[in-house]
Amino acid sequence: MKPDKPNTIATLVELGLRLLLGGIFVYASLHKIVYPAQFADILEGYNLFPHATLHPIAVFVPWLELICGAALIGGIYPRGAAAIINLMLLMFIIAISINLFRGHEFDCGCFSFSSGTTFSVVHLLVRDIISLAMGLYLLFFTGLRRWVLVE
Repeated sequence: MKPDKPNTIATLVELGLRLLLGGIFVYASLHKIVYPAQFADILEGYNLFPHATLHPIAVFVPWLELICGAALIGGIYPRGAAAIINLMLLMFIIAISINLFRGHEFDCGCFSFSSGTTFSVVHLLVRDIISLAMGLYLLFFTGLRRWVLVE
């Protein structure tokens, strides 16, 4: 249910978060789409996935990130895109948390395939929790959405 009088600040916050989170996911997807084999190697470092699933995950997830990120930016089913992004973020948080408890430092492969430089697992976890908070705001936002092509 849409409010009678749109809250301009909330509407602008929603638009800003949609563009930011969508942009992050589009940017994060690009190198993984171009180099799926390297992304599969990164996934192997998580020590969570059966070997047979590494390559299908390395191909599927980046395209899902790209499509959902572009949908947020383009205002195409923003609530659905936010829901899928939130599920991905939740899975990322679980995977990172498992490795945090293991004491395992690794390259997450989020934005590039680094050569020796990695963020701490705690940094990755905090970053994904902040992203999840943004995604939850977008998912449960009930006000007027600007620049939406398809609700």
